[in-house]
Amino acid sequence: MTNDRRLRPVDLARLAGVSAQQIRNYEDAGVLPPAARTPSGYRVFGEAHRCALLAYRALMRGYGPVTAAGIMRTLHAGDVPGALALVDAAHAALHEERVSLRAASEALELLALEPPAPLPRSGGLRIGEVAALLGVRTSALRVWEGAGLLTPGRERGTGYRIYEPADVRDARLVHTLRRSHYLFDQIRPVLEGLRREGSSAALRAAVAARGQALTARSRVMIEGAGALHTYLDRFGAAAAATGPAAYGQG
Repeated sequence: MTNDRRLRPVDLARLAGVSAQQIRNYEDAGVLPPAARTPSGYRVFGEAHRCALLAYRALMRGYGPVTAAGIMRTLHAGDVPGALALVDAAHAALHEERVSLRAASEALELLALEPPAPLPRSGGLRIGEVAALLGVRTSALRVWEGAGLLTPGRERGTGYRIYEPADVRDARLVHTLRRSHYLFDQIRPVLEGLRREGSSAALRAAVAARGQALTARSRVMIEGAGALHTYLDRFGAAAAATGPAAYGQG
């Protein structure tokens, strides 16, 4: 395959809004296919490189720079199935996030709407008992308390932490949200809303916002996959070849 149009690093740089050195770095890293060289050693790029650059930049927006680079590098190493497997893995991970979010939404709605469950005994629970109840370490409960997510009382005389029913409910919520990869700053307003209003409005808003973010990311990933398909459709054979000879010098 030959390129009818010669492009300099600066031409590709302007297309992507990066420096000419970054274009050279892309080629060195395998993000772009190997470029031909002039007798004096200057790189000569062509239409395949332009298409590869557009594919990488589109992939990067949805899949992130590390995964996008891995896809292009694997492709240019001659492993098309391996590159597509990386695409599949990214979409599978997004699906798992959706499944996790849906499960968290259902579980959290139940936890938020139900009144605090009675404790096994009166007088509250100590930290070890709560940790065993939730299946977490006591150190996790201390970290959540240090972040201001939990506010257990203290036993007179001993100073031991005492978790009342509402405290156990909050610990359950934190545990569920952390397993769904929520950050402390995202959990805090949910707990504050529950304590202030006794409703799950803040919780539903947080879950809805995460769902919207996943939908937006999914659309961008589809766009990136489309750009990759265009590249493979036009330059598939050359993309999977090694060495600049497959691209010619025009």
